[in-house]
Amino acid sequence: MSISLVKGQKIDLTKGNAGLNKVVFGLGWDTNRYDGNADFDLDVSAFFTDDSGKVTGEQDFVFYGQPQHPSGALIYSGDNRTGVGDGDDETMIVELNKIPSNITKISFSATIYDAENRLQNFGMVDNSYIRAYNADTNEELFKYELNEDFSLETGVIAGELYRKNGEWKFNAVGSGYNGGLAAIGRNFGLDL
Repeated sequence: MSISLVKGQKIDLTKGNAGLNKVVFGLGWDTNRYDGNADFDLDVSAFFTDDSGKVTGEQDFVFYGQPQHPSGALIYSGDNRTGVGDGDDETMIVELNKIPSNITKISFSATIYDAENRLQNFGMVDNSYIRAYNADTNEELFKYELNEDFSLETGVIAGELYRKNGEWKFNAVGSGYNGGLAAIGRNFGLDL
């Protein structure tokens, strides 16, 4: 049974679900209120962080240019450059048992490609969400609608998968950033 999350809500993923190992995180969106000629391209990224809240190096940053974590713990589906169609626009498959032991959190973000030059922001995005489902059974675990009133932001940290007391949990973050991927990267210790 899927749970609809609200900003700041946390959910246990593995507690009481011992067989859960392969989880698909899907992000979806539609555009609205945009009159420009440029495509509207959102990019999903993941940041693997340790207890410091920072990546240990560039290998802990998964995105369209580096679609797999070296551990094999996360594989990115690839870049959907339009968001057209129903369902998930981009996905990341996470194998929980492959996440390195020093990693305590994986944060998922969405940023607008070339937003400043294209004069685009998240105020022009509709129906955005992050959801997770069991890859083996296709059972949806949760869905978090990113329906905050973002206006000038060009990047969003949608949520974070984190380890606590040997269990994996998810936190619905929904935090907007100006400065897109570069700003979010700095937050995690990267100079992008």
